[in-house]
Amino acid sequence: MMKKLVGTFLVALLATTAIAQEAPRAPKRPFQVTSPNGAREDAYYWLRDDTRKNADMLAYLKAENAYADAVLKPLQPLEKRLYDEALGHLKQDDSTVPYRDNGYWYQTRFATGADYPVVVRRKGTQTAPEQVIFDQPRMANGHNFFAIGDWSVSPDNRLVAWTEDLVGRRQFVLKVKDLSTGRLLADRVGNVEGDIVWAGDNRTVLYVEKDPVTLLSKRVKAHVLGTPAAADRLVYEEKDDSFYLGVARTSDRRYVCVVAQSTVSDEQRCAPALQPTRFAVVAPRAREFRYNADHMGGRWIIRTNRGGATNYKLVTVADAQAARGPAAWRDLVPASATTFIENFQPFAGFTAVEQRSGGNKRIRLLTDKGKWVPVTGEEPAFTMALSTNEEANTPWVRYTYSSLVTPTTTFEVNAQTGQHRTLKVAPVPGYTKADYVTERVWATARDGTKVPVSLVHRKDVARDGTAPLFQYAYGSYGVSSDPQFQAGLLPLLDRGMVYAIAHIRGGQEMGRQWYDDGHLLKKKNSFTDFVDVTRYLVAQKYAAPGRVAAMGGSAGGLLMGGVANMAPQDYALIVAQVPFVDVVTTMLDASIPLTTNEYDEWGNPAQKAYYDYMLSYSPYDNVAAKRYPAMYVGTGLFDSQVQYFEPAKWVARLREMKTDKNPLVFRVNMEAGHGGKSGRYERYRQNAEWQAFMLQQLKVAE
Repeated sequence: MMKKLVGTFLVALLATTAIAQEAPRAPKRPFQVTSPNGAREDAYYWLRDDTRKNADMLAYLKAENAYADAVLKPLQPLEKRLYDEALGHLKQDDSTVPYRDNGYWYQTRFATGADYPVVVRRKGTQTAPEQVIFDQPRMANGHNFFAIGDWSVSPDNRLVAWTEDLVGRRQFVLKVKDLSTGRLLADRVGNVEGDIVWAGDNRTVLYVEKDPVTLLSKRVKAHVLGTPAAADRLVYEEKDDSFYLGVARTSDRRYVCVVAQSTVSDEQRCAPALQPTRFAVVAPRAREFRYNADHMGGRWIIRTNRGGATNYKLVTVADAQAARGPAAWRDLVPASATTFIENFQPFAGFTAVEQRSGGNKRIRLLTDKGKWVPVTGEEPAFTMALSTNEEANTPWVRYTYSSLVTPTTTFEVNAQTGQHRTLKVAPVPGYTKADYVTERVWATARDGTKVPVSLVHRKDVARDGTAPLFQYAYGSYGVSSDPQFQAGLLPLLDRGMVYAIAHIRGGQEMGRQWYDDGHLLKKKNSFTDFVDVTRYLVAQKYAAPGRVAAMGGSAGGLLMGGVANMAPQDYALIVAQVPFVDVVTTMLDASIPLTTNEYDEWGNPAQKAYYDYMLSYSPYDNVAAKRYPAMYVGTGLFDSQVQYFEPAKWVARLREMKTDKNPLVFRVNMEAGHGGKSGRYERYRQNAEWQAFMLQQLKVAE
């Protein structure tokens, strides 16, 4: 009874505080976080509740939401304008370019006002009668969250299997439907990863089972339709918790594969699709040996860093020699010091290659006769990417092109003739490209490194040191932040803002070394690169000092936390979405989802060198009694990637320590996970809130 009364009292206290428009203050409760390298006091550790049912914790989160509502209420008219303007640039009844797969044309289309799309197909021609595969608006009805992770049609075109998430925690449920009748089969498999693949018998689906506590991908299993999930056959079990598991099929569909990936190592095993029990390892794993393999035309093509190919190379091996492993591999595209091979897809007669050079991602085609077919981009900052290419027996390759001023355009290029065809330019109502300009500049970091920066602004914005700046970055896991068109930025640009993407170390925009120089014991380079980009843009009069907003999410939220501690004076506002800010405590706890997978990204704090280094930049541990900029922090209660309690604890400590009067808003989505609420309109609603707050803090006039 006493515990219940304490919880009730806390609810009332925090609610009263919020109504008074004073920031909630979480109570402090003594707790020691122990490690092989010492103990640390963590007075807000109590905010962690893995059941997400603790009354005191929920009361605190609700009080933070009430406070956020109170602080942001005066901005609701501006928020609505931003939302309406963003929607005004969205063609609501839009559809994708149809693609052909195994005799059918597939397409996804949205109806006006619908949060979710309908997926359809037509047999033989694009004018044939339409068959609905997924009516997602109907499927999502009645659910606070809805997402399809992956879906795949059986080889005989009769069945569709998919994975579905109704919580946002990425613990999917595998389901199957008969497309000829629309009947949902009784088969159900819970707690799986999103990706699935059919075997060649039209009745077996391979999937990845997750650990229910750590959410690690642990086992690949085969489900035979009509049998209970408990009887599913174990295909492969991963013993090393630093690896992620996935399933895939080769481009020629002859093989199904189990893919094990870690930060520093890969291992792939494949079996004939018609005999998904005879799995053979393409190459055994070894530390610092990475590869991925695909099959086409009687040979394997493999992207690998073997032999010191830091930026990767493509090799090939005939089927008859494949069992010999890497000793039989022969170079197809040699490694380059300036060009990073990011991806590839084999076709009958040629291979499409995604590569990076000069900070931009491009496409090239290599014919089996050794001829290169280039695909050019004409803007200073852009990105190309392979699009949906389900059928390999064609000379045509689909790819997309986009920049910060060019809406995403889908092209086809012929590998035999070089001919180009434009299939679709994404419609953007109310947008005139000529009114905007994009640039690529290079900021000099404090160690002399040149950091690429992609910029966009209206042409009528003067470069005179008065403009407000919105700067974004991610900079972890080798993930590159490519310059792509975002209609949701137009309401900001039209108010005179400059938008910048800082391509900081920790991504792979400039190659694999760019990543290596931004993780583990070099992670601080990401933070200092970001700050140095800001100072460069201000010095070059792209922006006014005191009118800079910074944003990052997830591992980019770690970046925001580091920047807030290192250089708070450089920013008027920091937006940190689902931020990974309690680095040391999280990485000490192997029961937290994803921790063990991350040791080669951040380091294992059980080792003193890593413990000390991580502790020196961990945002939560380095909050100090000093002035911080205004801040907007977002999280989701059911986040499986970055647990809600990390930003909750960080905000609580910031409220305790910071000496300024700048507003700190903590928005907790009580019904979603890492990506926020589902549905396309929800994204615009959520964005409009922090965007209105940003415009207010940067003193951007309407």
